[in-house]
Amino acid sequence: MADETDAPPQENGSAAAARPMLSIGAQYIKDLSFENPLGPEGLAKLTQNPNVEVEVNTSARLLAEDAYEVALFIRAEAQSGDATAFIVELTYAGIVVVGDVADEDVQPLVLIEGPRHLFPFARSVVANVTRDGGFPPMMIDPIDFAALYVEHHAERTALDIT
Repeated sequence: MADETDAPPQENGSAAAARPMLSIGAQYIKDLSFENPLGPEGLAKLTQNPNVEVEVNTSARLLAEDAYEVALFIRAEAQSGDATAFIVELTYAGIVVVGDVADEDVQPLVLIEGPRHLFPFARSVVANVTRDGGFPPMMIDPIDFAALYVEHHAERTALDIT
């Protein structure tokens, strides 16, 4: 006969509810802009890969109790010689719902894990827009959102989400 202590531990409602939780609800393009200032002449002159500068920022705002709008802003500007080949700006957002999490953990959870889950979709939008603009698809390298959080948000004392 099996001893009751050999059985795997059973999860009860309180143990399962105590685990940190993050879920992503709706996702959407909040703002999108693509510029090809040189038009067809720029495409014809593009003989090598342009120098691309990429800027990424994140933000969040409280929508309702435990629900936040997390926004991932990506701006990329491609330079070919002294001319701008293209500029793409995307604000991609999602609704992030946080479960049982200590108050001090909400901000890093929302501003690190929220953008991390949204990033693949935003990356796809940027790749498609640059391809549809006549350029090779721009594939943004993975982003360390924990480092971005430390760099941009850890020193702030007042955010919309706290």
